[in-house]
Amino acid sequence: MNNRRFKSHNHPNATLIKRLLAIVYDSLSVMAVWMLLGYIFIAFNDGEAVSGPLFNSTVFLITFLFFALFWTRSGQTLGMLAWRLRIESEQGQPLNAKQALLRFMCAILSALVFGMGYWWMLVDNNKLTWHDRWSSSRVVQLPKN
Repeated sequence: MNNRRFKSHNHPNATLIKRLLAIVYDSLSVMAVWMLLGYIFIAFNDGEAVSGPLFNSTVFLITFLFFALFWTRSGQTLGMLAWRLRIESEQGQPLNAKQALLRFMCAILSALVFGMGYWWMLVDNNKLTWHDRWSSSRVVQLPKN
């Protein structure tokens, strides 16, 4: 487990709007990674379109690794940097690999049920989504420098 601490973990939880805006930014980054991955697969497939379980599994794994590396190192994806958000454990530390995997999988579930896992934060006393709760993490709003 990564034991380094962030400077402070007394920041307020991020709003739904800021989280959604960060998701838009991150979606663009992830699509760029997918396009690069598709190009690599096409190059090894004699220029033909690629599909199937190997390609789909690779896309899924690369997408997870994209988020997990950001979450376990700095706590911020590119979209989160733009909106001054950070993900941290309940103790104010970077996520560990298990938390990152749990958060990633649960965020997919949160989105698949018509976004209910995200909308949940509007009625939650602590402003947490389903995947925040299930991964023992939270997204905080960082102050302006």
